[in-house]
Amino acid sequence: MSVMIKESPISEEDMIALAETALADISRVREGVGRVIFGQESVVERTLVALLAGGHALLVGVPGLAKTKLVETLGIVLGLDSRRIQFTPDLMPSDILGSEVMEQDEFGKRSFRFISGPIFAQLLMADEINRASPRTQSALLQAMQEYHVTIAGVRHDLPAPFHVLATQNPLEQEGTYPLPEAQLDRFLMQVDILYPEIEAERRILLETTGIEDAKAQNVLQPARLKEIQTLIRRMPVPESVVEAILQLVRSARPGQGNAETDKHVAWGPGPRASQSLTLCARARALYDGRLAPSIDDIRALAEPVLQHRMALTFAARAEGTTVRDVVAKLAKGI
Repeated sequence: MSVMIKESPISEEDMIALAETALADISRVREGVGRVIFGQESVVERTLVALLAGGHALLVGVPGLAKTKLVETLGIVLGLDSRRIQFTPDLMPSDILGSEVMEQDEFGKRSFRFISGPIFAQLLMADEINRASPRTQSALLQAMQEYHVTIAGVRHDLPAPFHVLATQNPLEQEGTYPLPEAQLDRFLMQVDILYPEIEAERRILLETTGIEDAKAQNVLQPARLKEIQTLIRRMPVPESVVEAILQLVRSARPGQGNAETDKHVAWGPGPRASQSLTLCARARALYDGRLAPSIDDIRALAEPVLQHRMALTFAARAEGTTVRDVVAKLAKGI
């Protein structure tokens, strides 16, 4: 089913009707993902929230926690054209973006033709993104922010919608290149994937070691996903939620009057963090069947939105303090 969203202001009744239809679609997406990904409800929720908000997500977890499977499943369920890039130290920017090749026709005339790379997809999985050099990592910067790339001075627009889901192993650091802060800031959220609960792991053992594995089924089309993303941007945000976002983000910056932050934080999140919190709070509200975000949404999203946009001082790291600890304290204060 496709529901067109008008660009003009819509009434509250129309907004409710659109939200109910969107909620039904989101429920089908959740069920479709749940048939393949067992447990990890928080991971699935945060990743879907990032996609519904129209952004990118960084999935961080040790090997074997179904990061790749989650991205593949989302691509199928959402009906997105998906590509995967396995990042390695010898990967070059042209391997991602594409390159121009010289061709000669039958008359001997030579010309350049652009051959697009795997980035020209609606859902790009950047597997183990920190294994590539900074030069190659930077090939994604323009695409993630501006949704187009420039090759030999020519602009090439990316498909819409366009999302990057990158994975990263937090344990193995040998031969890796930490992502630069500018690129981390392009990710709407950092989703940490932890070990599954015992019941979820028992189900994984029973259902993935037989003859047949559960297979994902398509339940949504890219055009419908774009409509839901537009609807989310039209959802009202209460003034109290706006103030909570501003208070939280500004309190995470040194020099803003928060003693704990001044003591532990070397540098804090910029305005893009506030934008990300606003979009993700709207998406999470709709994901839960609500028409407007609440302060509880801000508290729930504080860690995945802020943790990769902050850095601790050397003294704080020496004391064993983590970014999560700092964000958790700040979130309790709003």
